Amino acid sequence: MAVDSSPRSAVNCPEPNEKFAKALQFIEEMTKNTDSVQEKVLAEILGQNTETEYLRRFNLNGAMDRDSFKSRIPVVTYEDLQPEIQRIANGDFSPILCSHPISEFLTSSGTSEGERKLMPTISEEMNRRQLLYSLLMPVMNLYVSGLDCGKGLYFLFVKAESKTPGGLVARPVLTSYYRSEQFKTRPYDPYNVYTSPDEAILCVDSFQSMYTQMLCGLLMREEVLRVGAVFASGLLRAIRFLQLNWRQLAHDISTGSLNPRITDSCIQEKMATILNEPNPNLAEFIARECEDEIWESIIPRIWPNTKYLDVIVTGAMAQYIPLLDFYSGGLPQACTMYASSECYFGLNLKPMTKPSQVSYTIMPNMGYFEFIPHGLSAPVKLSRDSPPRLVDLADLEVGKEYELVVTTYSGLSRYRVGDILRVTGFHNSAPQFKFIRRKNVLLSIDSDKTDESELQKAVEHASAMLSEFRTSVVEYTSYADTKTIPGHYVIYWELLVKDPANAPTDDVLAKCCLTMEETMNSVYRQCRVADNSVGPLEIRIVKKGTFEELMDYAISRGASINQYKAPRCVSFTPIVELLNARVLSKHFSPSAPKWTPERRI
Repeated sequence: MAVDSSPRSAVNCPEPNEKFAKALQFIEEMTKNTDSVQEKVLAEILGQNTETEYLRRFNLNGAMDRDSFKSRIPVVTYEDLQPEIQRIANGDFSPILCSHPISEFLTSSGTSEGERKLMPTISEEMNRRQLLYSLLMPVMNLYVSGLDCGKGLYFLFVKAESKTPGGLVARPVLTSYYRSEQFKTRPYDPYNVYTSPDEAILCVDSFQSMYTQMLCGLLMREEVLRVGAVFASGLLRAIRFLQLNWRQLAHDISTGSLNPRITDSCIQEKMATILNEPNPNLAEFIARECEDEIWESIIPRIWPNTKYLDVIVTGAMAQYIPLLDFYSGGLPQACTMYASSECYFGLNLKPMTKPSQVSYTIMPNMGYFEFIPHGLSAPVKLSRDSPPRLVDLADLEVGKEYELVVTTYSGLSRYRVGDILRVTGFHNSAPQFKFIRRKNVLLSIDSDKTDESELQKAVEHASAMLSEFRTSVVEYTSYADTKTIPGHYVIYWELLVKDPANAPTDDVLAKCCLTMEETMNSVYRQCRVADNSVGPLEIRIVKKGTFEELMDYAISRGASINQYKAPRCVSFTPIVELLNARVLSKHFSPSAPKWTPERRI
């Protein structure tokens, strides 16, 4: 299906309502005055937090101008701030990073020492995030009409939360939003009506939540105008759920009764008002569409009025685009906003462009943004003693790549987010970015992010189990296999077996898989245990000499034999095919790794 990325003409498009007009005007005002808005935001942040312990440490002395800020405040990573964050987590409520009380911690999908990073936030930030959400539909309305005449089938979930020793809640940013009063008491908006009841979204049991949301989506199939999830991987999990559970779902619809596995009392009470009578015709329709297991274009077949998919398909999620095309029959895939636990950044002003062409416009009112030039032959020196002067938002250059640095109202000052962005153009004076990647991430299936050091540590722990068999790992690499749902990590091992008569058994190699998973960071383990968004880790044993062949292939394509080293992650199809053609055996983790919501403090 061709994607029309142009705004609808005035002939076919009614004038947007007053609320939408104001939202669009706000975007124009912010982006036309990018530099002055940024200067004002920085002054507000520094004025608010001038008496904090952190800013006083660098002798800012109440200054609120850029020059003073850039010359005195260092560029930092999470590890630099960890002592201060740990003090807040432990119950020190003095103004350490922010003058306003820290209301909770938002847990990042990035990790430090195997645990989710804790991002401090203040209650006022919820209003700032809500402001960005309020801009999405006015922009979408420029491209897609009639969204106020139906509903959105969105698969939305809360995740496990914990409390720090000081009593502050720690949870993902979207869980914080869904549990907020702003979400639960939101006024009726015909452009933002969900098929999923709040009771299902807020249920912590992933099966009960998914089942109920899918059931409601089927019951309201003809009202659905858009289908979505936060990430592309989440929507694919929902399709897989339909493949596995359509018979029970059809039974519930046919009989007007709820699956006994749904035991949440709030869901039961709500569903009594939705699933209140048998609908055998709908049940028969679902059975006809699913029983032959022909899943191509299943989304428009079940939900025929769907105009687009609303999912993130940039960065690591781009690997899921072919599967989304298959299940949706080529429906447009809209990426609407760019956000993280640290800060909500901006939105896509052309949401119906092809995924490969998506660019996000950073809204200059959301925080103060600076940029480290990326890929320079002489990298910027990030000394704490002599802070570098980074590039401001309004001064970026088209075609160049940068690492994002943010200063927030919640107390992060010159914090390296880790996102690598490429400037693709400008909207007024605000730069537009293509998300390239998260720095140092090697493997990612869903919200998990595994870097090279974490993978190396996991391999070392697992390979230690081979020593009693006089066996060692000669070389290894990895691959994020998204052909399965959920996707899973594949680790290729070439082994040196000194005593073939006493080689590691299948059981031992399966335990190696589990050992690797036990060594992974807490986000990976949560995805495996609680979210079911990552499948069991797989080790594939390859023939002796496979990695020499890999090197020969790389050299044939121009790599230097003197500088070559085996890649720790592969994605290039010919290389994956080479590895798979030399697999001797496959082994999977026999059980899920240990994980609990509690943090190691």
